[in-house]
Amino acid sequence: MIIWIASYPKSGNTWIRSMLSYYLYSKDGKFEFNLLNKIPQFPLQKHFKSFTNKFWDIDEISKYWILAQETINLNNKLNFLKTHHANVVYNNYRFTNEDNCLAAIYVVRDPRNVVMSLSNHFSLSIDQSKKFLFSPTRKVKELKKREWNNQTDIFKILGNWAEHYKSWKNYKRNVLIIRYEDLLENTNSTFLKIIKFLSNYMDISFNEEKIKKTIEVTSFDKLKNLENQFGFPEAVNLKNEKGEDIKNMSVKFFNKGKSNDWKKLLDKNIASEIELKFNSELKELKYLD
Repeated sequence: MIIWIASYPKSGNTWIRSMLSYYLYSKDGKFEFNLLNKIPQFPLQKHFKSFTNKFWDIDEISKYWILAQETINLNNKLNFLKTHHANVVYNNYRFTNEDNCLAAIYVVRDPRNVVMSLSNHFSLSIDQSKKFLFSPTRKVKELKKREWNNQTDIFKILGNWAEHYKSWKNYKRNVLIIRYEDLLENTNSTFLKIIKFLSNYMDISFNEEKIKKTIEVTSFDKLKNLENQFGFPEAVNLKNEKGEDIKNMSVKFFNKGKSNDWKKLLDKNIASEIELKFNSELKELKYLD
């Protein structure tokens, strides 16, 4: 059965994946990016190759969302999966269902910070990032303005920031909502909340020393240093005018951390537009009074 680690892009999903993959799967006390393979992404092309090769056709792909998950669950194990996909129904096909899913952890981040993180990660202007945040975008590919890796990428539905959040918040299964800002400011207590939630679905111990070590080795600065040393396999590669990867050139995945503060960096007019567009959700999440 699947437990989803879901989020809108650039909202802290990879940080939680890092913490959980270390806490659950590290055997030598070290964190390396290959541990993230224990919580793989979904959907990828490999999940659908038995059913179709029309990876850019949402009408085709949506038919096989559930079959792909059923195939993953044939291992009769608990499967953690990362996704940026909205939890939607498209052409009467559900992205996931209760037969395949136990629960979900949804990571949400203040969209006033998301817009700046998107801008950096995908080499967009702030205005372009804002428009993407607002639009009912059907696929992440549109965000990058460049070709993706044809061996892995697949059509994904996002919706705008609020649609994405509500699609998971309103899911019938148990969903734990984690604010990225709480993880940033109160890492220990927030991670304990995640462990307690997971204890409802798996045999997971409360090991105080390992929790402390998890927070230490997966801190933003440690992850950033690791990326600087060895690169990050999920970073966006820069392209030349022909659409070819520029050797050894990519956008840093772990870039600003706490310094990415919209109050100091974001144009006030852009911030006001975001606050107006997502007013009810921002109040619900206590990002606005």
